[in-house]
Amino acid sequence: MRVYYDRDADLNLIKSKKVAIVGYGSQGFAHANNLKDSGVKDVVVGLRPGSPSAVKAETAKIKVMDPSECARWADVVMILTPDELQRQLYTEHLAKNLKQGAALAFAHGLNIHFKLIEPRPDLDVFMVAPKGPGHTVRSEYQRGGGVPCLLAIAQNASGNAHEIGLSYASAIGGGRSGVIETSFREEVETDLFGEQTVLCGGITSLITNAFDTLVEAGYAPEMAYFECLHEVKLIVDLIYEGGIANMRYSISNTAEYGDYTRGPRVVDQGTRARMREILNEIQSGKFVTEWMAENGAGQPSFKAMRRRAAEHPIEEVGEKLRAMMPWIAKNRLVDKSKN
Repeated sequence: MRVYYDRDADLNLIKSKKVAIVGYGSQGFAHANNLKDSGVKDVVVGLRPGSPSAVKAETAKIKVMDPSECARWADVVMILTPDELQRQLYTEHLAKNLKQGAALAFAHGLNIHFKLIEPRPDLDVFMVAPKGPGHTVRSEYQRGGGVPCLLAIAQNASGNAHEIGLSYASAIGGGRSGVIETSFREEVETDLFGEQTVLCGGITSLITNAFDTLVEAGYAPEMAYFECLHEVKLIVDLIYEGGIANMRYSISNTAEYGDYTRGPRVVDQGTRARMREILNEIQSGKFVTEWMAENGAGQPSFKAMRRRAAEHPIEEVGEKLRAMMPWIAKNRLVDKSKN
């Protein structure tokens, strides 16, 4: 797997382009501001009329246009709206308005890989996917560092798509830590699998089920919160810093023994078999078909699941306990007023 750095990129390539960032959420905020700070003079944000994000972009002194106008103006259009909105955005605003020979870019390959969007053949199509949330992409850039990025090419109409994508990745800070070459398929399928089985679905299900088990057995919800949720950060930080072995080196012998002997009883071969089922659903397109159908119906199941999750006792207990630990809010990663 090839890795590129700033020395491999020609920053002047993206600096010479008119760049439109469609969407100004967490990633859009980071991309637009990092590009601007890297010397890309012509950066605009594409938002629908009346979008509440327009004020945030204008406060950062970035011009706002509607998506159709962006497409007619830009040489490079980076789509950073939610996955479920991108097909309609492309069909209604971008497809007929993009300049001949322009570049269409993504930070996640779902719509391209699963052919929800089929770009015009004259377009370059590339992906620059930072391996971190937008607020980290921005904060690391401001510290002089950067978040590693993935780079993939789906269409190379100009013969220069790779170089433009690498220049873009460098301008948002990726070249400071490394830009890893991959494919749309590999990025999408591994990303969805990781989210569903470990990073989001797996860990939240593990935490809430452990919390419920302790509370149902008569233990105080506060104790259950500390042991099953709060201390996850300590363990994850140790793993993040130096891998699983680093975490096991740092914990007690009692905890390590429990890790080896009880962990595999919770996450066993049956779990792994279900993981393979989930991977098959991702690879076949079943998950994406289901998710798009859910959106087409107005997200009734999704909204109901979100509401039930927000009403779980672990959220109420957590809010009270976090209020006792002001350092958490002081060092928060997410500031909803900015991104």
